Amino acid sequence: MRSRSRVSPALVKELRDKSCAGVLDCKQALLSADGDVEKALELLRQRGLAIAEKKASRIVTQGIVEAYIHHGGQIGAMVEVNCETDFVAHTSEFKELAHNLALQIAAMSPKFISSEESPTEGEEELRKTCLLLQPFIKDDSKTVKEVIAETIAKVGENIKVRRFVRFELGY
Repeated sequence: MRSRSRVSPALVKELRDKSCAGVLDCKQALLSADGDVEKALELLRQRGLAIAEKKASRIVTQGIVEAYIHHGGQIGAMVEVNCETDFVAHTSEFKELAHNLALQIAAMSPKFISSEESPTEGEEELRKTCLLLQPFIKDDSKTVKEVIAETIAKVGENIKVRRFVRFELGY
């Protein structure tokens, strides 16, 4: 196991660049993972999901509506993303999440937010039709739900997708 002095600032910076987590969180994760960046990334991801679960019962009454129109104007999407406070709704992390969710909806055409809303059964079909279960279009190693959980960990508030709509010319 590496000692505290063995985790180099360069290694912390590498993990921070990959995860966007805080410096101390990155250093602790690297120490726990014996300096293995991939293991440290997984630890940070698990911590983010744990934080998201703790905040899941909090009421979300603020947020933004984000719209995306694909070039050519033939496909568009709007999504309402809620958080706990107006302050977080105006942060760059929250706005980026809302924009990425609108991109996801335009690109992947989900029908439902979660599996609880879907009459569909079967894991593969749920991954296609439920927004939260879809692979994230910018990093298919994560689901949309995991991306939201990471943002919850960053901003410290509960976040929920309330509703969305997708338009495609002629459909």
